[in-house]
Parts: sequence; C-alpha cells; structure tokens
Amino acid sequence: MRMFKAVAVAAMMGSLSGAAWAEDVINAVHFTPAQNGFAQSFMKFVAKVNEKGAGVVRIDVRGGPEVIPNPQLGTAQQSGLIDMLNTPAGLYLEIVPEGEVFSASTITPWDARANGGWDLVDAIYQKKGNAKLIAHVDGGTGFHIWTVNEPKFDADGMLDFSNLIIRASPLYKALFETLGATMIVQPAPDVYTSLERGVINANAYPAMGYASFGWDKFTKFRIDPAFFQLDVLVSMNLDKWNDLTPESQAILTEAAIEYERESYAFNQIETERLKAEMVANGQQVREMTGAGKEKFLAIAAKATWDRMTERDPTHIEELRKLFP
Repeated sequence: MRMFKAVAVAAMMGSLSGAAWAEDVINAVHFTPAQNGFAQSFMKFVAKVNEKGAGVVRIDVRGGPEVIPNPQLGTAQQSGLIDMLNTPAGLYLEIVPEGEVFSASTITPWDARANGGWDLVDAIYQKKGNAKLIAHVDGGTGFHIWTVNEPKFDADGMLDFSNLIIRASPLYKALFETLGATMIVQPAPDVYTSLERGVINANAYPAMGYASFGWDKFTKFRIDPAFFQLDVLVSMNLDKWNDLTPESQAILTEAAIEYERESYAFNQIETERLKAEMVANGQQVREMTGAGKEKFLAIAAKATWDRMTERDPTHIEELRKLFP
C-alpha cells in the first residue's frame, strides 16, 4: 500500500513538474513571402522572443501567404486558426476599421504607448477582432506611388492621376478614389503579372520589399513624397493570448517594446538604401512640389479619417487626440 502511494505521488509530482515547465508555443504567419523585407523583419522579432523566452515561450513561424492568403488573415486569427499574425492593419480593416489610425498618424509606436493610444486601439481590436495587439513594427516610413510611364503633374505640382490605373490595397483605396484614379484592388502576388500584361500602369507600396517582388522591372518612376505611415502590426488571437502564462505575456511585451524601436530605426536606414539601389538600377525619381504636394498630403490624411468615421464614428474624437 505504501509503495502504491509512493508511486502515485511520484507520478503526480512528475505530472505537475511537466505542466510547470511546459513551453507556450505560438503558431505564426507573416503577410509577405519569406524573401521580403517585412517577413525578414518579423523573423528578427521572432528570434528575439525565442531567445528571451527559451523554455518558456516559443514562436513557430508556419510561413507566409502560401499558408494563409492575405484576404483571409484577419478571419483566420479571429477564429483561432492561427495564433499570431504579422500583417498591416490595412488587411484587417473589414474587421477593425480603427486600425487605419496607424497609417493616418505620424506618431511613433512608443509615443502611442505612452499617451494611451495603443491601449485604446488594443481594446478595440480585442472587442471587434478577438485579437490582442502585440507590437507596431517597421514604422517611420511610408508608401510611394510607382509608375510605368513618365508621370505628369498639374499646374500646382500635384501628380496627375487621370491616366493612372493603380493597383490598390484596401488601405489606400479611398485616397485614390478621391483623387480620381482608376484602381484595381488585388493581392501582392498578382501585381507582377498585372504590370507585365499592362493591366495596371502604377502601383502603391513602401520601398521596403518593393524590389523583392520584381515590380521595379516595370515601374521606372518613383513619386515623392511618401504618404501614410507603415501600419505593420504583430497581433495574437485573444483566446490564445489569455491562455499564455503571465511570464510568457511579459516576455512578449518586453520584446515588442524593444523591437518597435529597433525596427523603426532599421526601417528608415534600410528604406533609403533600397531606394538608392533601385535608382542605381535605372529607376528615376519625380517629386510633387509646392501647393500640389501639400494638397496631396492633406487629401491623403482626410480620406483616411473620413473613411474611419463613416465605418464607425464611436472612437474617432478620442483617436484624433491620441494619434496626431
């Protein structure tokens, strides 16, 4: 009898010990192919978490759009099909339209954390998307318009959009509608063929990762200035987040805060390097100037806030104060 009790206690203690040392495993997907700069940046964040969390928490990256196509990312995470996403807020807008605030603002990720803006948007994501925001990465730079043909400008110095057929994402669809351009909304993997076949003659995308798709082969002109701010987020299924141990949550939060600053600084340097590399390979730069430039930037900002207001005005006033 005593032997039986000893075996039972030993088994119970072994079970508890195993449970105590069980590692939290998070399955993740990124929104671009592995060779793209955004995916490579995410892998740096993953490495940071896995190093800090050795034996406690681990992120396993399953892949990119070949695993979950971009249009399905939000619903896949919302339902719990995948635990963690590295994806722009622009691909989540049908679920959480307020995510557009990250591109509408020039505020840094750490300032948004300090003034309460991050917590507000996080609460909205939790309520609407069953998602927990982890980090705003790769900030500090914006999007450019890229054209196949020599661009034309109006008398005020703003780009003439009338002859442009632009590949657009949901994030900047409203902007180009306002400017009178013809748009085709399509995922990134379709853009190369569309440019090759002349279906589109312009594109809108950050410099980061642009050449990795081969698009610079067709778009020989980059239009300055950049518009919006990059809105790449790392987020988690809320149920999965709540299942993590407090230690795992703390490790993820610490890594996120560190990597927001690291990726912000790196993205600014890398963006300039990639721009220079494309120019060295024959791309030319054209710039909006004067009143036309200011008008374009003002229209870009207004279009974003107008769309957020139309979709859900509940938090707009507060968001405007926190995301200047």
